Amino acid sequence: MKKILVLAVLLSSCGFEIVDTGFRGVKVNMGEVENKSLPEGLYFYNPITSDIKEMNVRVQSQSLDVACYTKDVQQAQIKINLMFSLQKESAHLMFRDYGFSWEEAVVWPIVEGTVKTIVGQWDAVDLIANREKARSLIENALKEVFKDRNIEISKIELTNIDYDDAFEKAVERKVVAIQSAIEAQNKTKQIEEEAKQKIVSAKAEAESMRIRSQALSQNKSLVEYEAVMKWNGELSTYMMGNSVPFIKLGEIK
Repeated sequence: MKKILVLAVLLSSCGFEIVDTGFRGVKVNMGEVENKSLPEGLYFYNPITSDIKEMNVRVQSQSLDVACYTKDVQQAQIKINLMFSLQKESAHLMFRDYGFSWEEAVVWPIVEGTVKTIVGQWDAVDLIANREKARSLIENALKEVFKDRNIEISKIELTNIDYDDAFEKAVERKVVAIQSAIEAQNKTKQIEEEAKQKIVSAKAEAESMRIRSQALSQNKSLVEYEAVMKWNGELSTYMMGNSVPFIKLGEIK
């Protein structure tokens, strides 16, 4: 009975904390953070001198709108979605330096600055055309920056690039003009090609006629042969004066 009472007293004077899956425990003893992160499990501690805090180390997905300027000084509203997590073995360091507000203190200022820097390297129209490349540059830059800050970047998505309405309409008009110019250029090339084909065909026909004319002028029998090839085999019913058939039938064998 005495043992049970002693155990009850000890338990009542002890604190305990269950560190859940996806979290790391940070033990604070007399106001000082212990130099390790506690994995998932059950922990007992003296509630008078100590406490255990939980830090989320799961992969988080959060969005951020960044107002920035392009290289050609066009104002842009960039919306990104960032997937990131706190390094599991460094939870105690992040809590020691920034507490639970480590995302606002570390993540978002760096993300915003990086996005502004990279977007500022592109002209507005080029940024639209090279959206995926810009996204990749931002992601790689953030991975490099955060690897020494106890944060892991899983992925970044550039979900939207928004310019003011006047600029977007100007871009739309430019795209339409370029497309129209390309269509006109293609039509011109088509007309030029058709003209070239006609010239080639005309030259070939003229050459054919020249060769045939030369051959006919040099060979009288070839003239009669050409006439036979075109004759339908019928003689005219009426003949005027002393006219005779233009072909001497007896000579054709």
